Amino acid sequence: MTDLAVATPDDLTAPFDIAIIGAGMAGASLAAECGGHARVLVVEAEDAPGYHTTGRSAAYWEESYGGPGVVPLTAASGRFLDAHGFLSPRGGLTIGRAADRDRIGGFVDRFARLGVDIRMIDRTEMERHVPGLRAEWCHGAYEGEGADIDVAGLHQLYLAQARRSAGVLKLRARIAQLSREVGGWRLDWAGGSARAGVVVNAAGAWADGLAALAGAAPLGITPLRRTIAQIRTDPAPPADMPLTFGIDEDFYMKPQSGRLLVSPHDEIPDTAHDVAPEELDVAIALDRFEHTVDWRIAALERRWAGLRSFAPDRLPVYGFDPVVPGLFWFAGQGGFGIQTAPAAARLAAQLLLGQPRDAMTEALDAALYAPGRFTQP
Repeated sequence: MTDLAVATPDDLTAPFDIAIIGAGMAGASLAAECGGHARVLVVEAEDAPGYHTTGRSAAYWEESYGGPGVVPLTAASGRFLDAHGFLSPRGGLTIGRAADRDRIGGFVDRFARLGVDIRMIDRTEMERHVPGLRAEWCHGAYEGEGADIDVAGLHQLYLAQARRSAGVLKLRARIAQLSREVGGWRLDWAGGSARAGVVVNAAGAWADGLAALAGAAPLGITPLRRTIAQIRTDPAPPADMPLTFGIDEDFYMKPQSGRLLVSPHDEIPDTAHDVAPEELDVAIALDRFEHTVDWRIAALERRWAGLRSFAPDRLPVYGFDPVVPGLFWFAGQGGFGIQTAPAAARLAAQLLLGQPRDAMTEALDAALYAPGRFTQP
């Protein structure tokens, strides 16, 4: 189901100001932010918005996630998400063994300096958060401001906002050709076409491929596969258990509706497609779970995979292409695209429309995310 007005042929006859390619969280949020200021078309290859990464997210907001360059986006977005009721408190816990004490300490210091609510905790407090934690895990970093995100609710909010501002959605329209014309672009897909002054590349894992259709140089945005399994455990995980990471970034686990989500935290280079989990990756996730807590796996109930797309420096890409006129990048948002969506979309809309910054974006350094950073000598 979508709240964005689905296009009819008549909707597409007049040129649009902006055509956004991709109706996941990135495209939907930007369409909402641009609505009211421009006539916006959102073009989606699948049968429904959010089919790929948006619909497969682990749905968590954590200030430290993504590194220092992402922290300002996450912090600014957190205020919006909380004010609109999309966050449910859940701490974050990073754990290490005896040899990892200095690494845990360095992790805490690095992010505490940026204003993140994070502190070291001892084994006793770790056990209170994660009962059954195996004895080898003895150092921890706890983030008290983490939260689960209502991803579906947030996505629907943005789709509804875009619809209220007369945004148009075209589904089952995989772009086959992008052609420069006087005053803008022609977009062609099987059985249809549209025109727009600006094209926004919000195509996620397909971003570099879409750029090539527009005649732009790829930026090296790489799709990486991430695997998640849902298991039933004995005992069941505490409802308030933190999202728990290993300091080596080789696993995480998170309670959800009485079950436990486990992941090997994998980032395996892949191609842009409807990705499925590999049995080996699921087995690795379960093995790492069993080396973390002494709980029994009662059943493996579900498994899935999604693609996370990173630019070479692992920072997002927002801004006009440095060479191709009228092509705007809104991509490379890795695994932090959901938790940064409000501030990212607001900043991108301001860059796209030539608007001034506001309270949400005034502290953000747009140059840090500009696509031109990859072409500068």
